Amino acid sequence: CNLQPKDAAKMPESAWKLLFYTLSWSYGAYLLFFTDYPFFHDPPSVFYGWQKGMDVPTDIAIAYLLQCSFYGHSIYATAYMDTWRKDSVVMLLHHVVTLTLIASSYAFRGAARGDARGDARGAARSRRPRWGSWARVSPLLGATKPTLLLCPGRFWFRLYWFPLKVLYATCYSSLQSVPNIPFYFFFNALLLILTLMNIYWFLYIVLFVAKVLMGQMQEVNDVREYDVEDTGKA
Repeated sequence: CNLQPKDAAKMPESAWKLLFYTLSWSYGAYLLFFTDYPFFHDPPSVFYGWQKGMDVPTDIAIAYLLQCSFYGHSIYATAYMDTWRKDSVVMLLHHVVTLTLIASSYAFRGAARGDARGDARGAARSRRPRWGSWARVSPLLGATKPTLLLCPGRFWFRLYWFPLKVLYATCYSSLQSVPNIPFYFFFNALLLILTLMNIYWFLYIVLFVAKVLMGQMQEVNDVREYDVEDTGKA
């Protein structure tokens, strides 16, 4: 694909995440909208009839297995395989928190939600050929489109729907349905930590879009990545 060495090194990471999140998001959409589960339109229904040791439907157990496997691998990949970025420590914490939520949710029949990050931007950024003077313009336009679409999408899913549907159900509705539900503070503390991380990463996206719109970026660079001189020091 005529990639520069730096881009070629990052492309497999972005492509793999784009593939997995596309498949896992699609399967999650199938469970929410094409089955009889009312969880999306009625989030408190997650806790209706809750009891210890209750059975987990096979299709939901498959989602648990896939997500646990992915985030277990992601902890290793972030530490030893992926490009190290300014937010990599936060990313590691995110994977640990998410894996803990998913595994604990399955073990105690709780209600934790999966997670999805948008890596279309990373894949588009890595694939940028050099074609003379046009190469200085087209990569910026082509690779920022996914980010411009990602910005409102990330806000809607992570900073609007996540608190509205997930946090409301776990913080408030759970106590209404199961007054003595176990591990209430444990689950909600981890979910609130994820919310803070969502705000943290959304600010990175806003910073990227602002730099593009203000003409402060001559080419598409990930604002989470270290500058060349910082990389040498690291």
